[in-house]
Amino acid sequence: MKKISIICAFIMLASVHHSFAQSLLKRLEFGLKAGGNVSNFTNADFPTDPLYGFHGGVTVAFKVTNNFLIQEDILFSTQGAKIKGGALGTQDLKLDYVTLPFLLKYRGNSGLFIEAGPQFGMKINEKIEGVNTDNFAKKVDLAAVGGIGYQSKLGLGISARYVYGLSKVADFNISDISNDYKNNTIQASLFYVF
Repeated sequence: MKKISIICAFIMLASVHHSFAQSLLKRLEFGLKAGGNVSNFTNADFPTDPLYGFHGGVTVAFKVTNNFLIQEDILFSTQGAKIKGGALGTQDLKLDYVTLPFLLKYRGNSGLFIEAGPQFGMKINEKIEGVNTDNFAKKVDLAAVGGIGYQSKLGLGISARYVYGLSKVADFNISDISNDYKNNTIQASLFYVF
């Protein structure tokens, strides 16, 4: 009798665990995202122009309710600026990051959404006009992200984000140049959620 009770309890526990796992999976959204970047530096004491680049990667969101989500992306993102002269000369400064935005998202029943949260970036490469370096920019880039967009019922969507740099980019000390400048990026994306 004791063995039968243990077996019944085990079966009930497995059933509860299975239904909980299915419920959790129904609340997750997975997707792919790609698009263009327009980036520049703010607070730079040298002249700059925007630099055009791209981003792409994966996204996962947990639906807290039908309208509120917690979303995290893992994106490869190119940032930087076109330097127009001054002590650094005229050149493109390209910085490649793996970024992890962690966003709170409100999506209305129509598919329109807004999102905001922090972003952590890890520099994986930097290039100054054909010269590979690894000590011009810091390895870590922190930012605040805000965005808007639309997701159709089929899972296709479009979004725009502004990534406001919170941490300084430069990892050098040159007397003629202030290293107080920060990354700022506008992103336009197409995405598909499974």
